[in-house]
Amino acid sequence: MLGVVRSRLIGRSLPRFAELPFRPVILDLLAQVFAGSGKQVGEARLRKDDGTAFWASLYAAPAFSSDLDRHVCRMAISDITARKDAEEARRHVEMLTHSNAALEKEIVRRQAVEDALRISEQQQHELLEQSRRLQQQLREMFHRSLQVLETERLHISRDLHDDIAQTLVGINVHLEALVRKSEISPKVLRQDIVRTQRLVSTAVQSILRFAVELRPTSLDDLGLRVSLTSLLDDFMKRTGIRVHFKTYAGIDHLDSDQRTTLYRIAQTALSNVAEHSQATQVELRISKTTDDVHLEVTDNGKAFDVSRTEALRSGKHLGLTSMRERAEMAGGAFRVESVPGKGTTLHVQIPL
Repeated sequence: MLGVVRSRLIGRSLPRFAELPFRPVILDLLAQVFAGSGKQVGEARLRKDDGTAFWASLYAAPAFSSDLDRHVCRMAISDITARKDAEEARRHVEMLTHSNAALEKEIVRRQAVEDALRISEQQQHELLEQSRRLQQQLREMFHRSLQVLETERLHISRDLHDDIAQTLVGINVHLEALVRKSEISPKVLRQDIVRTQRLVSTAVQSILRFAVELRPTSLDDLGLRVSLTSLLDDFMKRTGIRVHFKTYAGIDHLDSDQRTTLYRIAQTALSNVAEHSQATQVELRISKTTDDVHLEVTDNGKAFDVSRTEALRSGKHLGLTSMRERAEMAGGAFRVESVPGKGTTLHVQIPL
């Protein structure tokens, strides 16, 4: 085992066959045996005379000696290199297994990071596309708003020209005639003055009508109920369409923005009825729940394809768009139902 013939082993020190780090192990084991501690077990790396090293298991025990002055130790030495190599290989395998497990965890972690990055990149792409769509929608809304503004300006301009301007011209003509007829009889003069007063009254009524269309003062001074009642009375006089109006008691407790939103939507809805529906009756209802105010405008006119009409971008369908946008700006919702033979109903829901 030590690579030395038996005769040359006699008298040599066993620790000298041990590698330097293990010599204290053998010396301590022998000291424990000689101190009377009983059997001792240890392991050490021994080196042969040719320099080859091997692992050895040491089993030492005190031995009986006829010489009472001598201490004897009997030791069994076994070559356990194969076992140690197997243990080292097992430890190496365990280290590799642990390393592989850690590597697998790292791979999983990196895969999760890559997946998260991929998802994040996809979400960023979707957000970018959504942002582009919103920008396009904003541009279209701005364009439609300009169209509505120009349409309203054209309407006001024509009304000013056709109604007020011509009325004022007529007043001026009458006044000039009065100047030329300063010597006519008082009765004729009085009649001319009455006609002129009528023209002035007509001009005042037209101006008041424009003011109401732009912003009715009653909406702020008298509330939504009175403003809608006045709007409906004027609508029935102009169109001959009968309107049934029903609302709840506390409608005037709404704030200014809510009153304005409901008034403008009702105004636009009535304008659409007069222009497109060929209806003879309209029902306008305003109700309240715990969290919302509901406005419904129902007519008995002809129906239309809601989805197709809302998809169109033409100017003649801007009424639906403006009502929807007003409702959504107030945090609410807008919906249209149109059934052949039953007419059309607008549903508006605004949160309190």
